[in-house]
Amino acid sequence: MDPLDVSGSPRMEEAERRNSRCPWARFSCWLECVCVVTFDLELGQAIELVYPQDVKLTEKEKTSICYLSFPDSYSGCLGDTQFSFRLRQSVGRRATWRGEDVYNRDALVALQTESSHFFGFVYFRQVKDVSVKRGYFQKSLVLVSRLPYTHLFHALLQLVAPEFFEKLEPCLETVCNEIDQWPPPVPGQTLNLPVMGMVLQVRIPSKSDKPGGSPVRQVAREDLLPTPTLLPTIHELDLFKCFQSVLVHLQMLWELVLLGEPLVIMAPSPTVSSETVLALVSSISPLKFCCDFRPYFTIHDSEFREYTTRTQAPPSVVLGVTNPFFIKTFQSWPHVVRLGEIKMSGDLPKQVKVKKLSKLKTLDTKPGVYTAFRSFLHKDKILIRRLLKGIQRKRPSEVQSAIIRRHLLELTQSFIIPLERYMASLMPLQRSVTAWKTPPQVRPFSQDEFMATLEHTGPQLTSLLKGDWMGLYRKFFRSPNFDGWYRQRHKEMTQKLESLHLEVICDADLLGWTKDKSEVEIVDLVLKLREKMVRARRQQLQVRDGVLNKLDDFIHSIIGSLPEDLQTVLNTQ
Repeated sequence: MDPLDVSGSPRMEEAERRNSRCPWARFSCWLECVCVVTFDLELGQAIELVYPQDVKLTEKEKTSICYLSFPDSYSGCLGDTQFSFRLRQSVGRRATWRGEDVYNRDALVALQTESSHFFGFVYFRQVKDVSVKRGYFQKSLVLVSRLPYTHLFHALLQLVAPEFFEKLEPCLETVCNEIDQWPPPVPGQTLNLPVMGMVLQVRIPSKSDKPGGSPVRQVAREDLLPTPTLLPTIHELDLFKCFQSVLVHLQMLWELVLLGEPLVIMAPSPTVSSETVLALVSSISPLKFCCDFRPYFTIHDSEFREYTTRTQAPPSVVLGVTNPFFIKTFQSWPHVVRLGEIKMSGDLPKQVKVKKLSKLKTLDTKPGVYTAFRSFLHKDKILIRRLLKGIQRKRPSEVQSAIIRRHLLELTQSFIIPLERYMASLMPLQRSVTAWKTPPQVRPFSQDEFMATLEHTGPQLTSLLKGDWMGLYRKFFRSPNFDGWYRQRHKEMTQKLESLHLEVICDADLLGWTKDKSEVEIVDLVLKLREKMVRARRQQLQVRDGVLNKLDDFIHSIIGSLPEDLQTVLNTQ
């Protein structure tokens, strides 16, 4: 059997059993819905179709999807345009995917599902059409999902959208039914996804993958016809294309994203806007970006007032915009990157310059990085020279992107490894976990104590970059990214202690302990054990095989030794 094929694997079979009970269950593992947005002369942008038809979108969500699915009039997008957006879900919406907790436990941090936002992946077509009153055919096909699979969903749109614009609804219904046959995404597995007479082969990255590991290779299956089309990634972008006019400022942009600074990207099109924002957010991977980000943001967005008010400091958010009106709106923001069409200076893309914020006043503002921010670390001139030399030698874009991705990964790891090492030192010793006491707690994080470790175990061990690393850490401690990282690590360590505690309890002589105990004490033990096991199953705690079953058996045998009236009470709980 093919080791990389998921069919027949226990995790896949379990996920498939869970997801075969309700209609559109498999579809909802991948997408929330598919929307068709068109331009109505009386209404403006309007949703023409939502599939599956029983999907419940709120009016606020529908309005947001309508406005975010069309480029604004300043972009002048003729022909076909693809871009992405992210919108806030309405309050009270529940996740519909039953295997979501298990998926999030095993997935890369950057690929975990969104609990409070949707991603939208858009294929917009605008072409001249004399049969239409306005003279133009304007329509968008939009995939709405909780998964940030940017590359996969845009590849899917490239297959489906052109066919849809020709054949309309029947084509869409067929595609949705095909997606409803796909196996659910399981981290670490290679999946074959049939659609429109093709098979897309993808691998879902796992948390246990080696960071920056080897690229995905095709897995042969003799019984698959047609031969699968391999997608090398489900989420990665062409970083070189996104950053080519700001290569000399890559270090500064990385720091701004790491520190959760308010940042606006003004771009000539929704494509450039959304790709640049997503590339920036991914630049601190494997650290999770814990602030808000909007790859494409418009003045019609429901959060427009919230994000543009001048009565308070700008929020920690990265916004991608195309409307020149925003230049005036964001004059109070500390960091604005104005991108233009790529211009060449000889063989090289012209690099934008850092400029004073006071110059960000007119609608014809020139491209540049408008900020007063001073980088904590020195520029990596070796990287810049290597990339510029690669342009002169016509090195392929994917190779240039791999160089940038490796550099950003190593930079983030150099920054985060001392934090991980210190955090691990806060974990109580395993021998301090005993069966008869509440598990010990993780020691509190002391910023001063951590800073004292940097002299001997700081980033200088893994990075040649010089600069004010200490100042960078101090500012990082005040950012949402540190708060999110610390909360996640603390949660994981607490769950590890819970798992160890369950294993120690399992190995203890519980029956011997109960022999000289009163009924009240025994009932108290049973209730506490049950509570721990419910929590363990709910949180998907990683415990040794057989531990939970052994404790279940112990509880049943203990209850059986109690008087009948107590047995009745405990068995009904």
